[in-house]
Amino acid sequence: MRASPVVTASHMPRRRLIAGWDEHPLGVGCRPIGGPSTNEGAAVGWAPVADDIAVEALLSAQAEGATVFDTSDIYGMGHAQRLLGRMLAQVPRKKVRISCTLGAFKGTGLSPYSSLNLHGQVEQSLENLGVDYLDVLTLTHTDFGPRDRYLEDAQETLQALRDQGDVKAIGLRAPCRLVTGSTARQSSSRDHENAARFAYLFQRIGPDVISMSINPWDRPFLSGNAAEDSEGEEDIFSFAHRHGVATMAYKPLGQGLLTGKYGPGSVFLPGDVRSSITTRTLDIVHKHLLPLRERFGAEPQDLARVALGYCLRLCPNSIVLAGVSNPQQALANCQGLNTELSDADYDFVGAVYASLREELYCSEQLSRLSALRTSPLDQMT
Repeated sequence: MRASPVVTASHMPRRRLIAGWDEHPLGVGCRPIGGPSTNEGAAVGWAPVADDIAVEALLSAQAEGATVFDTSDIYGMGHAQRLLGRMLAQVPRKKVRISCTLGAFKGTGLSPYSSLNLHGQVEQSLENLGVDYLDVLTLTHTDFGPRDRYLEDAQETLQALRDQGDVKAIGLRAPCRLVTGSTARQSSSRDHENAARFAYLFQRIGPDVISMSINPWDRPFLSGNAAEDSEGEEDIFSFAHRHGVATMAYKPLGQGLLTGKYGPGSVFLPGDVRSSITTRTLDIVHKHLLPLRERFGAEPQDLARVALGYCLRLCPNSIVLAGVSNPQQALANCQGLNTELSDADYDFVGAVYASLREELYCSEQLSRLSALRTSPLDQMT
């Protein structure tokens, strides 16, 4: 039996991005409008989208109240930025916030975080977007070269960009959970290393915004309840609150998997980041989404509404970024905020996602074990 949604106000309360900036809780991710692209041999793009449709999608989201638009120079290798620039030319600049993730593209340099490269990435992004400043510049990774050779360079450059007014705020990507104790549950040495690295860079760079990926297969998933966390673990939202910084969450739809719109026959072309999704993953996701289809509806927009509603509640005070590629999708995402998951529905969705996460994790572990058993070294022994 399908549960009835709880009707709420037409829009959820606005959320803080930077001090004094209260924004619509659902932001717009621009990867899908950039089309296929690769960076250093890896697929980083999406399926082809007609330029006019992409711009219309952005305008539709803005008309529905969206204020935060997130892009990167590697989305279509500048194409997504230029399309966003076409939208920005049609709306008042002060009514939108532009978040731009940089650091994946290094050109012919040794590091994307050298002073010259960082300045160049910002200047090119500003030109592509047709704006005078970025509201948030987020560093996409934490590799500053051997022994952090370019860290000091990056620090000085980021400060100079802020002093010049080219950038209003700095963002830093973070792991989903900060493992701070030696007995933390479900943690590994890599978890501890990632957490220690993030804490170190947080102190060095002093970001205004923290961003993180948030969906069921980013283990370990956030519980949304610090009281349930085992000793030595802290979720990123508690950390952000303690340090007075804002948060942004991306991939709430798991690259579209949580909408159930992909089937066994789905084909992802070269240059599409989804080309790494396996048939086994599609099968597992399809099986675990069945209870959600029965409870909330079988259409992709029904499952998208559930996933976005769940993440918006799971990520308190965070801007949640959802990608769009057409006006209908933009409208459905924004208008889906007119309903809210009840407590029972929220718990139900969380249990389904937990089950999905566990099977995906077990499948990944089995795949790794199988690869080891069939490796040339194994065959030699």
